[in-house]
Amino acid sequence: MQRLAPALREDNVPLDLISLIKTILAATKEISFRVSQAHLGGLMGSTLDENIQGEVQKKLDVVANELIKDILLESGFVRAISSEEEEHSVVGDENGKFIVSFDPLDGSSNIDINSLIGTIFSIHEARDDVPAGDAAQFQQAGTKQVCAGYVLYGPSTMLVMTTGKGTHFYVLDRTHGGFLLVERNVQVPKTTQEFAVNMSNQRFWQPPMQRYIQDLLAGDTGPRGKNFNMRWIAAMVGDIHRVLTRGGIFTYPADNKDPKKPFKLRLMYEANPMSFLIEQAGGLAVTSQERIMDIEPDDIHQRVEVIMGSEEEVNTCLSYYQ
Repeated sequence: MQRLAPALREDNVPLDLISLIKTILAATKEISFRVSQAHLGGLMGSTLDENIQGEVQKKLDVVANELIKDILLESGFVRAISSEEEEHSVVGDENGKFIVSFDPLDGSSNIDINSLIGTIFSIHEARDDVPAGDAAQFQQAGTKQVCAGYVLYGPSTMLVMTTGKGTHFYVLDRTHGGFLLVERNVQVPKTTQEFAVNMSNQRFWQPPMQRYIQDLLAGDTGPRGKNFNMRWIAAMVGDIHRVLTRGGIFTYPADNKDPKKPFKLRLMYEANPMSFLIEQAGGLAVTSQERIMDIEPDDIHQRVEVIMGSEEEVNTCLSYYQ
């Protein structure tokens, strides 16, 4: 099995980008350890604070954010960073070549039940036409990502990553502390009989999504003529990992539960990196109106509708909106 750096060099990834990736992964190795020791280290449960999203922070949210933030700002590789846990972007090194957006601990509601959680990251080249602290640094479409990935903290700690030359799986080998390539050029099956959606929001969805899910639930007695299984982990990293591994469709559709917040998932550090991974694996990643990675962001915490996964099933879902 190949180690991470040789595998990246084989794909002609620039050395400075490889160094940045290794920096991010150094933080995730420490997060993996902290997650495994959370019960023993007093890191279970919530703080008394809310983040900028209005969500109560878990203790591990804060720890993971600080670990990634500190190591990136000290690295010299990044001009600015943005995080789910930070209200504004944070300036790094004025000479840094990259900007990084990240969700330090996706699915943190799963922490207390010892279920899947993970770190999501997205890397763009920094803009030279605006200052490091300018919000415009992050107003770049997902098509301009030079790397995206997530680290899944499960029975094994897995890295899933793309630099635009396929989506690859790596596993953390704890005997020497490095990530080893275990599967190159993962492909999402074009057809599927699995879907992932938060059914508790069904009554708030738009009519096209209501009809689509109703037809899935009707199984072989309905218009689709086949049975579907629903799977929902409540952590995007877990649900997308299943799609990448064996196919499926994952959606967090628009809803009217809170008219001020029709969308749930964040574009810059959730939807964009996952879209890059899915597309590089042969799947589709869209809203009901457009390709996710074509969206020009106007805020680091911008939210977006998400429909992604197996090509044929995503297209079938979109047909309900037409």
